[in-house]
Amino acid sequence: MKICQQRGAGVLLPVTALPSPYGIGTLGAAAYRFIDRLKQAGQTYWQVLPIGPTGFGNSPYQSYSAFAGNPYLIDLDNLVMQGLLKTEDISMFDWGRDSSVVSYDKITEHRRNVLRLAYENSHHLYSVDYLTFCHEQQDWLEDYALFMACKHYFQQKEWMLWDKQVKERNASSLMNYRILLKDEIDFWKFCQFEFYRQWHKMKQYANENGIAIIGDIPIYVAMDSADVWANSTLFQLDENKKPIAVAGVPPDAFSSQGQMWGNPLYNWTEMEKTNYDWWKKRMVCCAALYDKVRIDHFIGIVRYYTIPAEEKNAVNGTWQKGPGEKLMNAIHTVLDSEYIIVEDLGVLVDEVISLRHKMGYPGMKVLQFGFDGNPYNEHLPHNFQNSMVVYSGTHDNETIIGYFTNHRAECIRACKYFHVNALEELPEAFMRGLYGSVADIAILQMQDILGLSNTARMNIPSTIGSNWQWRLCQGQFTEEIANKMKQLAHIYGR
Repeated sequence: MKICQQRGAGVLLPVTALPSPYGIGTLGAAAYRFIDRLKQAGQTYWQVLPIGPTGFGNSPYQSYSAFAGNPYLIDLDNLVMQGLLKTEDISMFDWGRDSSVVSYDKITEHRRNVLRLAYENSHHLYSVDYLTFCHEQQDWLEDYALFMACKHYFQQKEWMLWDKQVKERNASSLMNYRILLKDEIDFWKFCQFEFYRQWHKMKQYANENGIAIIGDIPIYVAMDSADVWANSTLFQLDENKKPIAVAGVPPDAFSSQGQMWGNPLYNWTEMEKTNYDWWKKRMVCCAALYDKVRIDHFIGIVRYYTIPAEEKNAVNGTWQKGPGEKLMNAIHTVLDSEYIIVEDLGVLVDEVISLRHKMGYPGMKVLQFGFDGNPYNEHLPHNFQNSMVVYSGTHDNETIIGYFTNHRAECIRACKYFHVNALEELPEAFMRGLYGSVADIAILQMQDILGLSNTARMNIPSTIGSNWQWRLCQGQFTEEIANKMKQLAHIYGR
């Protein structure tokens, strides 16, 4: 069911943040209950964070693949219902005691083992659905499964540290590893089959209940990924397959030294020679997974920040011209522009604004950025326009309560703007301000709907350690909260 853009409201919540007894949110019963609650709350959209398999730091923006799904999100109870696992197979593992955070240490230790049990109990090789999936996804699945099998074989080392012949994808060496690691390769294909099967079933349920899924794709891919390993000529690497320069952003409000993401930069000259075929395949994949997709860091398509790989921070980077309209026109040969939302935050140049308008993409505004005392601040509701997706905050922001606790002057301005008397009233005031604006789509973080402090913050840019861990607890998104949201959605025509 295709859902066209309409005036509506939604909630930003990563799948990982759903409740479950197994250390992390999954595509199981809690996802369906969340969809039911969104429907009850009069919502139209569920926005998620990237759903790819995560590597070091557990960041969804540093994935082993731009096409694969995260095996951690495969619901184990669903595998029990299929007869691939027994309840005791799951319960013999310790999935962590604290349901309010993702237990990455326990998942890393146990999730592969329990999925391996399901794989060994399955008869997927005789399944028409499985064989069809492998055929339809072979462009990326073959390389991804071999990549993951090799990572396991080489004790999780980055592909740049593998044996020279497989690192450089020597044809005979790859064939030898395909034979040697046949069973492991098939295991990773099985995981993707199960992920995609569960995802599409969940998405169908959401669409049938009037909820559109907004996905999120990082503009860049991780260096340690199947994408870079299998397509090294499409990235700025030297003769030893090491990055010449890496991605990031210059110093800003988040970091005085800028953000050095470490992702390899695209070789746009080589990509243009292929008519951006890799990007077109990526966007076709996204169109099958989501009803709309947010392109993270859209500015990087117009101009990108390049940091010499040997630098320690992002201070000494420079701006370079990106492919701009050429890339987007290529993407539009396989995907309608109505699917795309662009993250156009930060210091913009005229070319970024011009391209967004020319392509007809809605941009983003973040209400939390609006209270610097300037009445013309573009993040304030009275300055919004129809073709916008507006947020209380993003995954990189403090929560509303956390931010205004730490920024007294802005808190006073926000309270005056919304005619409220206390910090605790601001989350609901934000909801009213976003819902009442002319913007087509209004999205609030789940943490802001619940009025939580910075202990619930999802990510602090340029840091690692405690990010991507917050989870919604069972029963936290109450019927009372949903009914209030529905009432406001009705009042403001969402």
